[in-house]
Amino acid sequence: QVQLVESGGGLVQAGGSLRLSCTLSGRTFSSYYMGWFRQAPGKAREFVGKISWSGGRTYYADSVKGRFTISRDNAKNTMYLQMNSLKPEDTAVYYCAADQRYYGTSYSEYDYWGQGTQVTVSS
Repeated sequence: QVQLVESGGGLVQAGGSLRLSCTLSGRTFSSYYMGWFRQAPGKAREFVGKISWSGGRTYYADSVKGRFTISRDNAKNTMYLQMNSLKPEDTAVYYCAADQRYYGTSYSEYDYWGQGTQVTVSS
């Protein structure tokens, strides 16, 4: 069974940086497409970015493009989300997701999810 565990969330001032990690266990990490999503209070879960099996392809939501970077280390079974120039509107619970076949932006299509990590950006 696939398990995903996120870490790295916290409280940061606007303009600061955080790096989130997502570790997959139970299966071969390199065979999964991976994505990051976030959900703010009272709002729907939204796509943040995604990365292909090898890490050679990435894609980002317009709201984070140029500020966030997704990477993965298949040897460590871990995906990362480097978040720079953080804004108060980035405040949300951040989730990682995995799927062997789906490489897209719809959260309902991903098979596996982590428990989420809170990111709070103060103004």
